[in-house]
Amino acid sequence: MRNTLVLFFIFIASLISESAYAQTSVGFRGGYSVSNYSYRFTPGARTTRSPGITAPTYSFVIEQFLAKNAGAQIELQYIQLGYTQRDTLDRTNQTRLDYLKVPFMSNFYFGNKGRFHIKLGTHFGYLLNASDTQREYEASGLLPTYGRVEDSPRRLLYGLSAGAGLSKLFGKSTLAGEVRFSYDFSRPETQDRIFDMTSTNLEFTLSYLFQIIKPKWQNQK
Repeated sequence: MRNTLVLFFIFIASLISESAYAQTSVGFRGGYSVSNYSYRFTPGARTTRSPGITAPTYSFVIEQFLAKNAGAQIELQYIQLGYTQRDTLDRTNQTRLDYLKVPFMSNFYFGNKGRFHIKLGTHFGYLLNASDTQREYEASGLLPTYGRVEDSPRRLLYGLSAGAGLSKLFGKSTLAGEVRFSYDFSRPETQDRIFDMTSTNLEFTLSYLFQIIKPKWQNQK
């Protein structure tokens, strides 16, 4: 977690050093994420996709432009990932993993006041808490628990993210809606209780950003 925060503050410092040249906006992004896990319990086994969980997500956003239609952003995001498994008797196992996540995104905009955008990048995260919210049955081939002390889940999260959406400019304010997909290469398992495991999540969010530094191309007018 300390390394993640160091990266975040280094980026903020770089924004300050570039502030005379670039447009900088800050704001918040919030909405819901839908996550799930896919896994193979043993080598050679068929990949099983476990239904996930739906949970709110929130981000603090800093966005910077060095050109009119291209820039970059960094976020400090709280997000919950997890999975839900049910048997034929409708018994339920559910695990939630709370992360502090830092996406680094490259942004590309098309349009003027009303714009379409594409965002591509990577993300890193740190596990804040793991909880088994329900554990009603045990059977072979299931995802293991992660909420117990002896489970010792892996803390680091990393992967790739891509998003698309629409935004509208209102003076110095920007309101945007976005759909974002993330794929995680890391997995919480550290004890080799399961052979292979990956997670994905889909986010549906709204953002509000406010311009705090005027862009260079406006100063030249």
